Amino acid sequence: MKPAPFAYERPATLSEAVRILADVPGAKVLAGGQTLGPMLNLRLAQPEMIVDIGRIPELAEVTETAGAISIGATVTHAAIEDGRVSDPAGGFLRRVAKGIAYRAVRTRGTIGGSLAHADPAADWLSALTALGAEVVLSGSHGSRTVVLAEFARGAMQADIAADEIVVAVRVPKFSRASRFAYHKICRKTGEFAEAIGVAVDDPERGVRRLVAGATEGRPIVLNLERDLISLSVAALEEALSASGYVADAYVLKLHAVALHRACQEASAL
Repeated sequence: MKPAPFAYERPATLSEAVRILADVPGAKVLAGGQTLGPMLNLRLAQPEMIVDIGRIPELAEVTETAGAISIGATVTHAAIEDGRVSDPAGGFLRRVAKGIAYRAVRTRGTIGGSLAHADPAADWLSALTALGAEVVLSGSHGSRTVVLAEFARGAMQADIAADEIVVAVRVPKFSRASRFAYHKICRKTGEFAEAIGVAVDDPERGVRRLVAGATEGRPIVLNLERDLISLSVAALEEALSASGYVADAYVLKLHAVALHRACQEASAL
């Protein structure tokens, strides 16, 4: 199939893009197009207008403060994979980026676009939630910042208004003693994950966090006091159930195994 007819605009500034979104109800933002493109072709999305933000300079900026790195929304997965972006998590972002789909997808796909679509199986949604990242949004009513753990409301549902654009994702800096692991269970490289486990342990900052992704909803955040190496699959199944996650025995086990493998990998670093 091919897309339904739509108008097309390529604004040069963020303010112009926001104005167009406010003026045209149902307009959709295009960044890398790796999710929206297929949705258009299948006519799962039929917007009146596409607003292409790919050439807005401020959305490609990477800035650094004392406590965080701010990565512009249109920075590609490949740019992170290739080390062209400062990594506040000791190379963890680079490792996650390298595992996203295929290189052709990574050269076009953007970090902001991935988060905005809030696909439960998307790598960045789970990984950045585990890091405690924040999403910076800009709209006709000004700018605001949302903790990523609260940004995803459900499958393909994000806390973003029709006239808002993801400007950047702000990732906190971690200490040199921190450990990170990301384990994805899928049938083959490039396919959507059936389960994702992320482990973050930074003793100097007092952060010990596990995230279960690809749960058909928002990522599940587990803040546990126990040593990662001591967590068994059974204990993780219990923690997932206690968090309110409801799934059949096989799916629950799958997510617990992904988390367990992430814990083992992080502990081995």
